[in-house]
Amino acid sequence: MSKLYCGVDIGGTKCSIALIDAHGKIIDKIYTCAHIVGNEGDLVSCVTQNIRDIIRRNGLHESDLPGIGMGCAGHIRFRDGVIITTSNLNGFKNYPLRDKVQSNFRIPVYLDNDTNAQALGEHRFGAGRGFDEMVFITISTGIGAGIIINKQLYRGMTGTAGEFGHTIVDPRSELTCTCGNRGCVMACACGMALPHLFEQKLREGKKSILELPPGFEFREINGEILKKGLDMDDPVSKEVILDSGYYVGIGIYNLFQVLNPPLIVLGGGLTNWGDFYIQKIKSTFYDLARDMIFDPVKITLSEIIGDAGVIGAAALTLD
Repeated sequence: MSKLYCGVDIGGTKCSIALIDAHGKIIDKIYTCAHIVGNEGDLVSCVTQNIRDIIRRNGLHESDLPGIGMGCAGHIRFRDGVIITTSNLNGFKNYPLRDKVQSNFRIPVYLDNDTNAQALGEHRFGAGRGFDEMVFITISTGIGAGIIINKQLYRGMTGTAGEFGHTIVDPRSELTCTCGNRGCVMACACGMALPHLFEQKLREGKKSILELPPGFEFREINGEILKKGLDMDDPVSKEVILDSGYYVGIGIYNLFQVLNPPLIVLGGGLTNWGDFYIQKIKSTFYDLARDMIFDPVKITLSEIIGDAGVIGAAALTLD
């Protein structure tokens, strides 16, 4: 049997555990939501048990794996395996998740920010193959980036490099980010911003043709609802989507000026809005960059898409 790798993608609503092969193909996968109702210790127990289950049901032993990679949203100090903060889970401030899971296994365990893991997975198995440098951006409930320089993840001194969502693109904005600042990309463009943006359009007098049920609350607005609006040519849904693309495009322009990467890969649930959205991101970027682009810059979609998190987490064990 060829070498297999184990990845764990820890999110706010679900946790995925998978075995992948050397080509990035998923061999087996487990989904669970059991971790969202417990505390830190419950998460450790949940992750540990599911790793043991997936190893056992594939006829493997722990020693058959080179290690276990875990990706988790939030500020992660990679070298210490500590969650500094995370808004996806209750608690976990300065929590040594890596060592807590490591205590249950003899093989090495690694913990990194989920977008860093996705960037590594995309570089090894997806759109980033063949590139020495690239930036991966996930646009979903939140927004983040993973940076590859000289074929390696760049994490910065603390481990929090790539917090693209907290770069400020509109300091005069009324939208306040979870970090407390106004006008962050995350405040203006991610899934958490959509309810406010949609309600704001209606308050400005814009008319939506979306059929919202009685008692509908704006906090229920999400990417899927706006996709339905886009498909039915709803003007409010389209404006919100274009606003999001505009601010992401500004953010990418800033990344381009700082890092000058040859490749920018876009992933995350909001990219399901399709060409209408992606073209707004690209056009905003190219309008700003103009003739400052001396060599081609490729902006493309993720190739490992929905499984980027767990494949990327497994890729942490490849080095």
